[in-house]
Amino acid sequence: PVEVRREQVVLPTYAPCAADPHPQFIEKRVYQGSSGKVYPLPFIDRIEEQKRDQAWEAVWLDNEFVRLMILPQLGGRIHIGQDKTSGYDFFYRQRVIKPALVGLAGPWISGGVEFNWPQHHRPSTFMPCDVHIEREEESGAVTVWCSEHEPMNRMKGMHGVRLRPGSSLVELRVRLYNRTPLTQTFLWWANVGVHVNEHYQRRGGLPCPAMQAHCRHFFPPDVRYVADHAKRAMSRFPSCDGFYYGVDYRRDMVPGTRLDWYKNIPVPTSYMVCGTDKDFFGGYDHSARGGVVHVANHHISPGKKQWTWGNHEFGYAWDRNLSDEDGPYIELMAGVFTDNQPDFSFLAPYETKTFSQHWFPIRDIGCARHANLHGAISLQLEEGGSAARVGVAATAEHPQALVTLRRVGQEQPLLQEEVGLGPGAPLLRSVQLPPGCREHELTVVVQAAGRQLLEYSPDPPLAEEEAAVPDPATEPAAPQDMASSDELYLTGLHLEQYRHPTRDPCSYWREALARDPGDARCSTSLALWHLRRGEFGAAERHFRAAVARLTARNPNPADGQPHYGLGLALRGLGREEEAYTAFYKASWSYAWRAPAHYALAQVA
Repeated sequence: PVEVRREQVVLPTYAPCAADPHPQFIEKRVYQGSSGKVYPLPFIDRIEEQKRDQAWEAVWLDNEFVRLMILPQLGGRIHIGQDKTSGYDFFYRQRVIKPALVGLAGPWISGGVEFNWPQHHRPSTFMPCDVHIEREEESGAVTVWCSEHEPMNRMKGMHGVRLRPGSSLVELRVRLYNRTPLTQTFLWWANVGVHVNEHYQRRGGLPCPAMQAHCRHFFPPDVRYVADHAKRAMSRFPSCDGFYYGVDYRRDMVPGTRLDWYKNIPVPTSYMVCGTDKDFFGGYDHSARGGVVHVANHHISPGKKQWTWGNHEFGYAWDRNLSDEDGPYIELMAGVFTDNQPDFSFLAPYETKTFSQHWFPIRDIGCARHANLHGAISLQLEEGGSAARVGVAATAEHPQALVTLRRVGQEQPLLQEEVGLGPGAPLLRSVQLPPGCREHELTVVVQAAGRQLLEYSPDPPLAEEEAAVPDPATEPAAPQDMASSDELYLTGLHLEQYRHPTRDPCSYWREALARDPGDARCSTSLALWHLRRGEFGAAERHFRAAVARLTARNPNPADGQPHYGLGLALRGLGREEEAYTAFYKASWSYAWRAPAHYALAQVA
């Protein structure tokens, strides 16, 4: 059964000082690569130097295999994630609340799992959220829902932490709702902190003998290169053979230095996956013989990122800034509708997006080479290639699971064993291989109760040209230097969508209109810019220019947005009859029918 309880927990806390009583209108502040505007949030710029015990509201979730603690007063973050079969904290466990001035509005703490939206880091990361506990009578599952109406864009975000009986899966159910009449932009990342030391690894594969007891994270085996924020720099992965984050890995480090080892990264470093068709990633501590796996549909959850303060003096200083004695950590972030930071997607007026993320602890098997909701597989050729090391972890108990290792083209399996699998009972075997057997010729299959749970076959090695690192992103040219109105429109859209802190999207749209005063897309974009600022007269003029161009030959344009926006501007001017007509015309377009009809109901 799943147990849930609410109680006060006392944690040593370095409390934030009082917020500045004056609103902060910081228009061009750069924060995490996008806008650092903080209004209307209160801004805090000091933290108390002495800690004191403080009671925090906590919600505990327990089943047979996993224990979680959620702190609703700190943005609904997961503070504790423990594997009950081994006692291993698969999420970084902070024994003190020690904020630093890292957040958009000031205080921010490391550890656990932070849910970042609608920008990074979560603007309300140090603010309370509402809590609701949902019990599912039929399945026995329990979900702890945390929700807020975020004050900066007036959208609503909810995340539900869900445990089921008999499973080590931690499911996160997310609902994002744009409750405004205008299209909004957002990003969503789960920021998972994990304990690290010189034994932590973040990618699957065979460590060299000297590294067998080290810590590593694992990206999927098909990841060949990674990107910095905004893709302004790129690197091969896992071996870095160039210049990345100010480090010349060819000159300053051992040749072939692998970025998936925490110990090898001397400076604060981010890297994000640039393309994979796999649904998992995670990390593993070889000294603790434990780790964590994240699983989500890569078609909507492509974001896979690692961040470290660096394994050197600067990083050690930040370890001390953020914790009294819990030591270093890295962040294993998972992004949905985004693969980079900053990288924003759109929420249409009144649109709701829903999705799920999953994590589960692993033990003993090493770095996973494949994972899904049923478990994980590790497969490594031992030195010399004479044997294969096979590991299987399961998220539920399977008393009679069948694990098979085959070589392609051979009928006789190299291993076929019936074994009891479960969250506390992984399988780990060393299997002798025939001479000349290569890793991509092997297949591991796990079955139970007549169905297949897991299957993994390594991909063949890529040719050199297939693994080429793409060029980094470049800055857009100045408006007057762009060749076409299309480029001007799209560049302005990009700057607005990504909330660029210093570049003005309007300068690109105005340049396009200087060349072609009737450009419908740029007229619409400028109209929306004025509309967001309550400048309804200017918005009306630009919307009417867009409508005029779109209806010059076709009275029934494919895009209903200019008519919808015109209706909003007219309503803002108090001309409701004209607004009613514009909204009805917008409803002819299926994409704008729902918000247009909602606006009609408001006007009626």
